[in-house]
Amino acid sequence: MVPASADEVFARIAEFLQAQQYNPGFEMDPERGLIAQQGGWWYRGEYLVVDDPAGARVTHRVYNVASRGRWAVPLANRFFAGFDGRVREGFDRMMGDVARSIRDRRTLS
Repeated sequence: MVPASADEVFARIAEFLQAQQYNPGFEMDPERGLIAQQGGWWYRGEYLVVDDPAGARVTHRVYNVASRGRWAVPLANRFFAGFDGRVREGFDRMMGDVARSIRDRRTLS
């Protein structure tokens, strides 16, 4: 949960993700509040930003979109010990950055 409007949070998340050095597939659908990144042979991450009485609720989901070798993704990810934890930590860190950037912008206004 980020204490700001969904539109504001959506814009900041899009800004952060578009600034990443590796960003081969990027999609935005502001009407649905959806931002997606796709890269490599299997990864698709989707961020859904919706209004909530407390601010903006952000949901991050990771999908296996491999067209071939789909079965190998869970097996391969076992070799990347801590992948799940790193994804969660990265999401938490980004949400903190988003909240700080919005707070800082409001302070400067």
